[in-house]
Amino acid sequence: MGDDALWVASLAERARGLLPEPVADYIDQGARDGISTAEAAAAWRRLRLRPHVLRDTRVVDPSVTVLGRALDVPLGVAPTTLQRAVHPDGECAVASAVAEVGGLLVVSSNAGTPFADIGATGVRWWVQSYLPADRALALPLLARAVDAGAEAVVLTLDTPVVGTKYARPGVPVVWDVVDPALLRVNFDAGYAEAPGSEKALDLGPGDITWLGRTTGLPVVVKGVLRGDDAVRCVEAGAAAVWVSNHGGRQLDRAVATTGALPEVVAAVDGRAEVYVDGGVRTGLDVATALALGASTAFAGRPVLHALAVSGAGGVRRWWQEMALQTVEALRLCGAATVADTRDLVAPDGLASL
Repeated sequence: MGDDALWVASLAERARGLLPEPVADYIDQGARDGISTAEAAAAWRRLRLRPHVLRDTRVVDPSVTVLGRALDVPLGVAPTTLQRAVHPDGECAVASAVAEVGGLLVVSSNAGTPFADIGATGVRWWVQSYLPADRALALPLLARAVDAGAEAVVLTLDTPVVGTKYARPGVPVVWDVVDPALLRVNFDAGYAEAPGSEKALDLGPGDITWLGRTTGLPVVVKGVLRGDDAVRCVEAGAAAVWVSNHGGRQLDRAVATTGALPEVVAAVDGRAEVYVDGGVRTGLDVATALALGASTAFAGRPVLHALAVSGAGGVRRWWQEMALQTVEALRLCGAATVADTRDLVAPDGLASL
């Protein structure tokens, strides 16, 4: 394993040694007993690949088309909160690094940096959104994102309420110690106190249609783990379905995304793009996601860890190593393009014992 691969593999441990305990705990914890969070990375490692041989892999092209634009490597940065608590430059550091490597960034609606500053880095970016009970309260934030150059809106579906997380004894809850100025700067003043600002408990297909019509942007739906739900989203106008269990931070014991992805891909049947996150830690994971039918994979926690360790340079180094690993995995699988990956996962998914 090369130096960069070892560095990437050690990011979580390095970050925990640098961050305040409440911030480190917030990043790494899952809901309740943390079962889904703990299973995520292991779920990718359990899958087994059947590589092709006698294939010309002198040139490997890992590029994909995502919402109509080419992406050199099928890997994006998922939305995460408290980036400015992880590093002073926060979202701007991540955006600058992602722009430099030609990647794709999804920005949390809870970001601590104005959307205009993120857009000014030149990064290709989408905005993540929750919808409040009073949908009109979401409009100013969405308008700011559109004005700052967001190319899509990612509607998170799996958070009618925030899943319960247990604090470690003796460690303060992050919200009790973090500076409120480090997040949610794109909301109107007084948003949290406004009637109807709580998360909507009545999300429906009509919200997907409304969001696309209101913003004029493609709508990506995030948090889908079932084929039947994916179909409802596509029929309502979703341009892409993002298979995610929120990093295990919402419903504990939710199925790993590796298990949900094939069902969603089959149900969508080419009518929309399908993305996946959850435990993606290596280029082998990215290649496996492609083999299961994903258009691209996303990662969240590793980006925060890289940001904590080395700022923008750390995010850039992480992405470059992931790109190299992805190309190597494709070459070893005999896959010169992403289209060549679709039959690589063993029929039962697992190694013979």
